Amino acid sequence: MDANNEPSGQQPPLPPRPVLPDMVAARSRGPADAVEAHWQALWLSWQWHHAVHENRSPGRPYPGIVPLLEESAAQPRLRRLYPLTSHFTLFFSSSTSYPWTVKAGSIEPLHNGQFRVRRRHPSAVIGDVNTAEEAVTLVLELLPTGSDPVITALADEHA
Repeated sequence: MDANNEPSGQQPPLPPRPVLPDMVAARSRGPADAVEAHWQALWLSWQWHHAVHENRSPGRPYPGIVPLLEESAAQPRLRRLYPLTSHFTLFFSSSTSYPWTVKAGSIEPLHNGQFRVRRRHPSAVIGDVNTAEEAVTLVLELLPTGSDPVITALADEHA
Protein backbone atom coordinates (compact mmCIF):
# COMPACT_ATOMS: atom_id res chain seq x y z
CA MET A 1 0.00 0.00 0.00
CA ASP A 2 1.17 3.50 -0.71
CA ALA A 3 0.46 6.62 1.36
CA ASN A 4 -3.11 6.75 -0.03
CA ASN A 5 -3.83 3.10 0.94
CA GLU A 6 -3.71 2.13 -2.73
CA PRO A 7 -2.05 -1.17 -3.73
CA SER A 8 1.54 -0.47 -4.71
CA GLY A 9 1.78 -3.33 -7.22
CA GLN A 10 4.68 -4.86 -5.31
CA GLN A 11 4.47 -8.30 -3.78
CA PRO A 12 5.43 -8.66 -0.13
CA PRO A 13 8.93 -10.03 0.47
CA LEU A 14 9.33 -13.78 0.48
CA PRO A 15 10.03 -15.58 3.73
CA PRO A 16 13.70 -16.48 4.20
CA ARG A 17 14.76 -19.81 2.75
CA PRO A 18 15.26 -22.49 5.41
CA VAL A 19 18.68 -23.85 6.28
CA LEU A 20 18.53 -27.46 5.16
CA PRO A 21 20.44 -30.35 6.71
CA ASP A 22 23.80 -31.23 5.17
CA MET A 23 22.87 -34.29 3.11
CA VAL A 24 26.48 -35.12 2.19
CA ALA A 25 27.43 -35.26 5.86
CA ALA A 26 24.29 -37.25 6.70
CA ARG A 27 25.00 -39.79 3.93
CA SER A 28 28.58 -40.17 5.17
CA ARG A 29 27.21 -41.24 8.56
CA GLY A 30 25.04 -43.94 6.99
CA PRO A 31 21.59 -44.59 5.59
CA ALA A 32 19.69 -44.00 8.85
CA ASP A 33 21.14 -40.48 9.11
CA ALA A 34 20.43 -39.86 5.41
CA VAL A 35 16.80 -40.83 5.97
CA GLU A 36 16.44 -38.55 9.00
CA ALA A 37 18.11 -35.61 7.25
CA HIS A 38 15.90 -36.05 4.20
CA TRP A 39 12.72 -36.07 6.33
CA GLN A 40 13.87 -32.78 7.87
CA ALA A 41 14.83 -31.29 4.49
CA LEU A 42 11.49 -32.20 2.90
CA TRP A 43 9.50 -30.80 5.80
CA LEU A 44 11.47 -27.53 5.84
CA SER A 45 11.32 -27.16 2.05
CA TRP A 46 7.59 -27.83 1.78
CA GLN A 47 6.90 -25.54 4.74
CA TRP A 48 8.77 -22.77 2.93
CA HIS A 49 6.92 -23.43 -0.36
CA HIS A 50 3.62 -23.26 1.52
CA ALA A 51 4.62 -19.95 3.13
CA VAL A 52 5.60 -18.55 -0.28
CA HIS A 53 2.25 -19.67 -1.69
CA GLU A 54 0.37 -18.00 1.17
CA ASN A 55 2.43 -14.85 0.59
CA ARG A 56 1.81 -14.72 -3.17
CA SER A 57 -1.68 -16.22 -3.35
CA PRO A 58 -3.44 -15.58 -0.04
CA GLY A 59 -6.70 -17.43 0.31
CA ARG A 60 -5.98 -19.90 -2.52
CA PRO A 61 -5.86 -23.54 -1.40
CA TYR A 62 -2.52 -25.28 -1.18
CA PRO A 63 -2.24 -29.08 -1.23
CA GLY A 64 -1.79 -30.56 2.26
CA ILE A 65 1.76 -31.79 1.80
CA VAL A 66 3.01 -30.24 5.08
CA PRO A 67 0.44 -31.95 7.34
CA LEU A 68 0.95 -35.13 5.32
CA LEU A 69 4.69 -35.05 5.99
CA GLU A 70 4.07 -34.35 9.68
CA GLU A 71 1.59 -37.23 10.01
CA SER A 72 3.84 -39.64 8.07
CA ALA A 73 6.93 -38.70 10.07
CA ALA A 74 5.06 -39.45 13.30
CA GLN A 75 4.75 -43.11 12.26
CA PRO A 76 7.89 -45.10 13.17
CA ARG A 77 7.47 -47.61 10.32
CA LEU A 78 7.30 -44.81 7.75
CA ARG A 79 9.92 -42.66 9.47
CA ARG A 80 12.48 -45.40 8.83
CA LEU A 81 11.89 -45.14 5.08
CA TYR A 82 13.40 -42.54 2.76
CA PRO A 83 10.65 -40.05 1.85
CA LEU A 84 10.33 -38.83 -1.73
CA THR A 85 8.02 -36.26 -3.23
CA SER A 86 7.11 -35.72 -6.85
CA HIS A 87 4.31 -33.41 -7.96
CA PHE A 88 3.18 -33.16 -4.32
CA THR A 89 2.88 -36.96 -4.08
CA LEU A 90 4.68 -38.64 -1.17
CA PHE A 91 6.45 -41.98 -1.65
CA PHE A 92 8.46 -44.12 0.79
CA SER A 93 11.62 -45.97 -0.30
CA SER A 94 13.78 -48.50 1.50
CA SER A 95 16.70 -47.30 -0.62
CA THR A 96 18.32 -43.94 0.00
CA SER A 97 19.44 -43.63 -3.65
CA TYR A 98 18.08 -44.12 -7.11
CA PRO A 99 16.82 -46.59 -8.19
CA TRP A 100 14.24 -46.19 -5.43
CA THR A 101 12.76 -49.26 -3.79
CA VAL A 102 9.32 -47.89 -3.11
CA LYS A 103 7.47 -49.64 -0.30
CA ALA A 104 3.74 -49.43 0.33
CA GLY A 105 1.82 -46.93 -1.72
CA SER A 106 1.84 -43.25 -2.32
CA ILE A 107 -0.23 -40.37 -0.97
CA GLU A 108 -1.27 -37.38 -3.02
CA PRO A 109 -2.78 -34.33 -1.34
CA LEU A 110 -5.61 -33.04 -3.53
CA HIS A 111 -6.63 -29.42 -4.06
CA ASN A 112 -10.03 -30.13 -2.50
CA GLY A 113 -8.35 -30.92 0.84
CA GLN A 114 -8.61 -34.70 0.50
CA PHE A 115 -5.79 -37.21 0.09
CA ARG A 116 -5.56 -39.94 -2.57
CA VAL A 117 -3.83 -43.19 -1.61
CA ARG A 118 -2.51 -45.43 -4.36
CA ARG A 119 -1.10 -48.94 -4.29
CA ARG A 120 2.44 -48.97 -5.66
CA HIS A 121 2.36 -52.10 -7.85
CA PRO A 122 0.16 -51.96 -9.80
CA SER A 123 -0.61 -48.29 -9.31
CA ALA A 124 -4.30 -48.35 -8.44
CA VAL A 125 -6.32 -45.92 -6.36
CA ILE A 126 -7.07 -47.42 -2.95
CA GLY A 127 -9.24 -44.49 -1.97
CA ASP A 128 -9.67 -40.80 -1.30
CA VAL A 129 -9.82 -39.82 2.35
CA ASN A 130 -10.48 -36.60 4.23
CA THR A 131 -7.42 -36.34 6.46
CA ALA A 132 -3.67 -36.93 6.35
CA GLU A 133 -4.10 -39.29 9.31
CA GLU A 134 -6.55 -41.48 7.37
CA ALA A 135 -4.21 -41.50 4.36
CA VAL A 136 -1.23 -42.54 6.47
CA THR A 137 -3.29 -45.31 8.08
CA LEU A 138 -4.13 -46.68 4.62
CA VAL A 139 -0.54 -46.54 3.41
CA LEU A 140 0.67 -48.29 6.56
CA GLU A 141 -1.69 -51.15 5.71
CA LEU A 142 0.09 -51.45 2.34
CA LEU A 143 3.54 -51.91 3.91
CA PRO A 144 4.86 -55.46 3.77
CA THR A 145 4.02 -57.39 6.93
CA GLY A 146 6.35 -59.34 9.15
CA SER A 147 9.18 -56.98 9.88
CA ASP A 148 9.99 -53.32 9.68
CA PRO A 149 11.48 -52.13 6.41
CA VAL A 150 15.23 -52.31 6.08
CA ILE A 151 17.05 -49.20 4.91
CA THR A 152 19.66 -49.88 2.26
CA ALA A 153 22.23 -47.71 0.58
CA LEU A 154 24.37 -48.15 -2.48
CA ALA A 155 28.01 -49.04 -1.87
CA ASP A 156 29.20 -45.66 -3.12
CA GLU A 157 27.10 -43.84 -0.52
CA HIS A 158 29.64 -44.72 2.17
CA ALA A 159 32.70 -42.61 1.46
